[in-house]
Amino acid sequence: MIYSTTESIPGRETESVVGVVTGNVVQSKHIGRDLMAGLKSIVGGEIRGYTEMLTEARNIAVQRLVESAGEKGADAVVGIRFTTSAIMDGSCEIMVFGTAVRLKP
Repeated sequence: MIYSTTESIPGRETESVVGVVTGNVVQSKHIGRDLMAGLKSIVGGEIRGYTEMLTEARNIAVQRLVESAGEKGADAVVGIRFTTSAIMDGSCEIMVFGTAVRLKP
């Protein structure tokens, strides 16, 4: 499955639009990561535990987007965008959405 933030796939022509597809995940903080984040906030710098957590969440959301597009018979997803939102204290949602399309052979 091809997926891109661009509105088209270079070198390929769109045959038809299948529709909007999404993928999302709600991720909560981990007590071990919170302890390390608290210590890191004293000295400053990147909180790698949170970076890893959000990278994993983003990858899961993209995987779900691709699965949704595949179920609809799409060859590609174009115009992908990411959003985040706080769900409750200690958790956030990462959502990815785009337009599923069929490409000309």
